[in-house]
Amino acid sequence: MLLTNRGMRRFHLLRNTDMSGVSGPGYVAEGVQFADGQTVLKWLTHVNSLAVYPDVEALVMIHGHDGMTQLVWDDDSPGDR
Repeated sequence: MLLTNRGMRRFHLLRNTDMSGVSGPGYVAEGVQFADGQTVLKWLTHVNSLAVYPDVEALVMIHGHDGMTQLVWDDDSPGDR
């Protein structure tokens, strides 16, 4: 079975304010949202890790810090392709 990136979207987390003092400001994580909505995030900090979320909304709810961290899409929406 051939796997393609159709339906997948890449993104970064842009942290404007670092409340914890761990990640610092700027691009702090990168990730991908799969066609079914499931989302994987990789932290770019000195101690990095991977995390899996059911969807982008859950990720932003946890890591968005009331707008202090923004999800920035690197790819167009699959419907725009």
